[in-house]
Amino acid sequence: MNKDTYTLHIAGLERRLQKFPVSPTLDIAAFILFGDVELTVRCAEELIKKCPEFDYIATPEAKSIPLAYEMSKQSGKKYIILRKGVKVYMDHPEKVVLSSITTQNEQALYLGHEDGDLLKDKRILLVDDVISTGESLAAAKKLIEEFGGNVIASAAPLAEGAAADRKDIIFLEKLPLFFK
Repeated sequence: MNKDTYTLHIAGLERRLQKFPVSPTLDIAAFILFGDVELTVRCAEELIKKCPEFDYIATPEAKSIPLAYEMSKQSGKKYIILRKGVKVYMDHPEKVVLSSITTQNEQALYLGHEDGDLLKDKRILLVDDVISTGESLAAAKKLIEEFGGNVIASAAPLAEGAAADRKDIIFLEKLPLFFK
């Protein structure tokens, strides 16, 4: 098992992130909020301080759900999950296709009208766990805009690699890429 790690300092906390290969020439450090309540709460607190006023939070399924939940709890604003698959209870779901650095195959995001219709003319804060290539955010933004929502900001605890140079995202810390 690969024990190579990266030490991350974020929101007043320190975490050791295990590195994993995503290609023969590139490793990434795995930032996983699942199960780390302290990290999730602190990242949510710090991100909310940096974000503009919003009406709803939207997040792609799945790793960023704990963060969206905690930001919803702290702000009192509803969060909406952009699903990776159609569920039987979704009312006429809309679909957008995306690709991601951490996923081998093409994926899709879906949103049904039961939540999507709430977004019309509303200020939407788009939240993810890590922003890297921006493909997931672009697909999420397109899906939200199909329902008439206005994405006013995109936020994540970490900006990975070149994403840290972007001026159109809100993040707490940079996360390097590890080239071999």
